[in-house]
Amino acid sequence: MGQDFFSIKYFDKQFIYIDQTQLPLIEEYYTTDNYEQIAVAIEKLCIRGAPAIGISAAYAIALAFKNHNLLDNEYFENVSNRLASTRPTAVNLFWAIEQMKKVYYSLSKNDNVFDNLVNTAISIHNDDITKCNLIAKNGLPIFSNKCTVLTHCNTGKLATGGEGTALAVIKEAYKRNLVELVYVDETRPLLQGGRLTTYELKKEDIPFYMITDSMAAFVMKQKKVDLVIVGADRIAVNGDAANKVGSYNLAVICKYHNIPFYIAAPETTIDKNCKSENDIPIEERNKFEMNRIQNIKFTKSIYSVYNPSFDLIPHNLITGIITDKGLFNEPYNFNV
Repeated sequence: MGQDFFSIKYFDKQFIYIDQTQLPLIEEYYTTDNYEQIAVAIEKLCIRGAPAIGISAAYAIALAFKNHNLLDNEYFENVSNRLASTRPTAVNLFWAIEQMKKVYYSLSKNDNVFDNLVNTAISIHNDDITKCNLIAKNGLPIFSNKCTVLTHCNTGKLATGGEGTALAVIKEAYKRNLVELVYVDETRPLLQGGRLTTYELKKEDIPFYMITDSMAAFVMKQKKVDLVIVGADRIAVNGDAANKVGSYNLAVICKYHNIPFYIAAPETTIDKNCKSENDIPIEERNKFEMNRIQNIKFTKSIYSVYNPSFDLIPHNLITGIITDKGLFNEPYNFNV
């Protein structure tokens, strides 16, 4: 069951990633040791998903010192700031950069800078693999009977360093005969559900239907959905969460139809500096993502566009938050 693939990998002092913008039609991997190429890949969504972005940034910082293997604070800060500028919403990015900073500024002139940084990046990657496995296990209690699940965007291998977050829960539940079918929102405007989640589910031989985002409410009204699981790019200490735009819609219609709405994310997605959704920055992206698909125009480029990449889900609409530390329910207080 399942066909092996990966989204990111470190091998022989090189970083390898699949270009997610071309999936599922073209599977193309790129190999680089250039931190700028990795930064651009993150910006262009060739690499995406909050945990994967953080891991990739860590490897990028390390590889910046592959041929510059000495302590150079100005250079380190320039590299770190470049990676930090790629995506503003996913807190995992900033968490990973901070881990790299702690290690770098603990080094002395006799230490091998590159080796220490790359070992830290590998550790961050391995830690995410462990976290994904724990999330999958901790999410099993939400299934009382064999269920039909709806998910949004992509939260599997392509978004993380391991098996995924929300999709890892779905995959683990399917293995245990707890999931019968998955409805996949296409996830406009960049179709991460229609292109990427379907790609992963097909690889795993898990049955699914792809639907447009606007069909979700009607599918719920027809009683075809038992629960919804999505990921998150940042979670406030009170349980408010930011996720791919369209997630708030799902939470609202789940509340109306009395359907459980869950979020799955590693603990590193919880931002202790964010008290509520009011503290979470929302990335706005280029209008060309809205007026074309795969560079094919379907409307006029001169039209004005509002393109927030994420929306905000109030904690009172979230049935439970699944992390590597366990399954949490209201009232959420991640400050303790």
